[in-house]
Amino acid sequence: MPPPGDRTDRAIVTRLQHDGRMANIDLAEAVSLSPSACLRRVKALEASGIIEGYRAEVSRTRAGLGLTAFIGVRVESHSRATADEIERGLTAIPAVVACYLVTGSDDYMVEIAARDMADYEDLLLDQILAIPAVIAAHSTFAIRTVLSRGPLPLTHWR
Repeated sequence: MPPPGDRTDRAIVTRLQHDGRMANIDLAEAVSLSPSACLRRVKALEASGIIEGYRAEVSRTRAGLGLTAFIGVRVESHSRATADEIERGLTAIPAVVACYLVTGSDDYMVEIAARDMADYEDLLLDQILAIPAVIAAHSTFAIRTVLSRGPLPLTHWR
């Protein structure tokens, strides 16, 4: 099989980003492959880690999570051990839906999904600020989601 990143792989991944439940026979037809060749490509893309998984996209508001906040977190020291401690603590919080190690005045940028402001307050005070190495946090609240988790641009693939 050609290495991941050729035009056929790009076509497969692009289609699956828009519809991860697409039947293999329909995907194969859309990318001009036989179903068996298409399935081999998909399995290889999964095995290589390019396709990390499949999941349902859930409406936050309909699931009762109407508040999205982005929390900039600062830590007391910068070391691998501190990073490991912070990352274990943050990823153990179910309300954390994304977490990034960043540059600038903050050390981490954390996205959370909460029910409301009271839920956010409990989350911030009882969970995030309770992580020993966290020394400061400041929040920005989303008014409305314009785009969330859009497909990745793969135009750089051959």
